[in-house]
Amino acid sequence: MKAPAAKAAKKAAKPKSAPAAAAPPSGRWLLKSEPDVFSWDMLVAKEDAGESWDGVRNYLARNNMRAMKLGDLGFFYHSNEGKEVVGICEIIALAHPDPTDGTGQWECVTVKAVAPLLRPVRLADVKANDRLSKMSLVTSMRLSVQPVTREEWDEVCRMGGLGKSSAKAKA
Repeated sequence: MKAPAAKAAKKAAKPKSAPAAAAPPSGRWLLKSEPDVFSWDMLVAKEDAGESWDGVRNYLARNNMRAMKLGDLGFFYHSNEGKEVVGICEIIALAHPDPTDGTGQWECVTVKAVAPLLRPVRLADVKANDRLSKMSLVTSMRLSVQPVTREEWDEVCRMGGLGKSSAKAKA
């Protein structure tokens, strides 16, 4: 249903931007990929060139990518097979048109591998940890690009065998 002309004009006057709540204050994220389509090892093989995080077709996930800043870090999560956080990636290019989208409405960021977790952190372990009970991975399981709070980041790094200072070590 189309909006009446007055509502449409008012809506058009508003700038298009990600909601303020989409950007976590810590600049930390979780990005999901099916390992049979694009795995952590495939990202590592791309080295410093990284890879576009394309193919996302969810408005909230797209807005999360729009909120990302250069140098933000993200957990690389294997979905479907494995269901575990396996590494840390870095945002190396801001949101730009998704090359797999012919409509022009979808965007992606470019990421590169930074460090593997020493121990993959399984979804079951995240769910069993009271400190992570409000993490988007638990509450919004289907969302492919999610914000992560500083506390959640630190806890998952701890569970994965990384200290706070080693979380940015080279892959």
